[in-house]
Amino acid sequence: MADEHGGFENVRENVDGNPIRRLLAYAKPYWLRLTIGVIASFCTRFARLVPPIIVATAIDRVVLGSGEPGLLADAGIVPVDPITGQVARFALLQRLVVIAILAYLIRSATRFASRYLIQSAAQKIQRDLRNDTYDQLQHLSMSFFANHQTGAMMSVLNSDINRLEQFLNTEFRQLIRVVATVGGIGIVLWFYSPKLAAIALAPVPIIGVASAIFLRWIEPKYKAIRETVSRLNTRLENNLGGVAVVKAFNRYAFERDRVAAQSQTYHDEKVSALRIRRGFFAALRLLTGVVFVVVLYVGGRDIIFNAEGALGAGALAAFFLYLRRLYSPMRRVGKSANKYQLAESSAERVFGLLDQESEVTNPENPHAPDTIEGDVEFDDVTFGYDDHEAVVRDVSLDVPAGTTVGLAGATGAGKSTLVKLVARLHDIDEGAVRVDGVDVREYDLRTLREEIAIVEQNPYLFSGTVAENIAYGDREALDVESGQMDDADVVGEAFAAVDAAGEPKAAVDADGSDTVDADAVRERVVEAAKAAEAHEFIEDLPDGYDTQVGERGIKLSGGQRQRLAIARALLNDPAIIIFDEATSDVDTETEDLIQESLDRLIADRTAFVIAHRLSTISGADRIIVMDDGEVIETGTHDELLDRDSEYASLWASQADATTATPTADD
Repeated sequence: MADEHGGFENVRENVDGNPIRRLLAYAKPYWLRLTIGVIASFCTRFARLVPPIIVATAIDRVVLGSGEPGLLADAGIVPVDPITGQVARFALLQRLVVIAILAYLIRSATRFASRYLIQSAAQKIQRDLRNDTYDQLQHLSMSFFANHQTGAMMSVLNSDINRLEQFLNTEFRQLIRVVATVGGIGIVLWFYSPKLAAIALAPVPIIGVASAIFLRWIEPKYKAIRETVSRLNTRLENNLGGVAVVKAFNRYAFERDRVAAQSQTYHDEKVSALRIRRGFFAALRLLTGVVFVVVLYVGGRDIIFNAEGALGAGALAAFFLYLRRLYSPMRRVGKSANKYQLAESSAERVFGLLDQESEVTNPENPHAPDTIEGDVEFDDVTFGYDDHEAVVRDVSLDVPAGTTVGLAGATGAGKSTLVKLVARLHDIDEGAVRVDGVDVREYDLRTLREEIAIVEQNPYLFSGTVAENIAYGDREALDVESGQMDDADVVGEAFAAVDAAGEPKAAVDADGSDTVDADAVRERVVEAAKAAEAHEFIEDLPDGYDTQVGERGIKLSGGQRQRLAIARALLNDPAIIIFDEATSDVDTETEDLIQESLDRLIADRTAFVIAHRLSTISGADRIIVMDDGEVIETGTHDELLDRDSEYASLWASQADATTATPTADD
């Protein structure tokens, strides 16, 4: 079950193992790229250590002509002997300039390599993770979608996965920065002055412990923030999707207050976390500031009183340059801890979703026949949603292939639920649903569903053109078997792929090879549109088949959307087709035209037709009347009328309503 807001708090419980460790497992295919990037990043950090050493050497040995030989001399890069005379000092300066140029060249080259390789690897990991998460979502049961809001799912696919990519890209490099910088600077400082180095490095373990405490402290707050963001996204998605209802009922103020309440909750939680975070960072800056002052005092005192081991002027200047670089990544540890917590929270949601088990899955050895004839049998079927009261009870029906079955009954009688069990959108609680004598739970899901088309009362249209929405039902154009997705875009271009002579051309893939015969696609789409009585109104649209339908088909009327959905279903060429109030939004004349076309097209298919308008199913081979989840009557139209049954009463009441003539008082 989902939480009360339809979010993903419960999904976190599915995570098996540490979510960040599982995130890093996605980096394995790119280990070579990352290894080179890490090496380059270390080289960048070490190259950054060279300029302060050059500055110290230049001040002490070139400008002042005194001082200890220094690190460069110990490394054999510059002379160890004292430098005297202008010529010798100028020669040393030239050598130092060359060393500085080489250091900056190395730094620039390795910086480019490290950033490109690590960032590109992070992008690839993001791509793989989003693809896997989306694929997992597609295969989850319908009950999951009923219990979780679309806004929360979008938050996982976008915000959470993007945050993980940013974590890998930014914080991974920050980790390298901390290790390389602190380690390298610590060694250099110790070389110059063990006493001052001990003072400078003293805060390092303190910052590490403080960061661990901060991480535990801030964790619950950031989990709460993530859930609040999900709820806010859900509220906004609901309100924007239902803008027509908001306007119709003039609920502007009501919805503004609801959004404002969610925004205020997010504000309060964010400010609370911000107060803790900023306080932590301020404490770190104060600590590093104290150390800076102590080093200045001790180092300056040693120089003034010529204490043993006192640094030269250039070495002391280099020391402070290193101090500045030392504490910058150390202060960043606190921010990294903050980012880590945010990433862990997002990773819990992503991997919790990936570990979510679908209630409807393929069996171990699925039945995958080449063709399905369309025989359907309901054997004492009982089903209820989420362990609630059954909405279908003890239903037994035998529907031979090619039979058209009409279903009638009051709203909530269980008609839609019953027929959707054929496509195994849900698993039944008791009994069995069989197709061609085989339990649907034994079928390969893809094989089964490819042979079943469902047209609902409120069909969903994708944002795109009319042609793209109809062609979505064309298996050949979409290349469903091979899983190629590029062709889906080609379908939409098929109607625009016309040469100078006005003849359709074959659409081509990115590599230049023919993938879709645009002429054939156009022909199939137009034929399906004509069969659904949609061709005429499509031709009247501003751009015909290339007209954009808008989000969810908002630019079309309800009847137009239904006709496109019928065309899409027919183009799929299914063995079993289900019409769930599929013509409820069209006028009677158009319905009659659609019905004539459908009668021809479903002659050899098994068809289930749900309708409140009983004239729609009067010509069915068999009519099933349901009430409260049970079958109460079955027979042909004439047989049911002769029995003076419930169906006969419904028919009479609809006939009276149709023939009633308004009076003057009306």
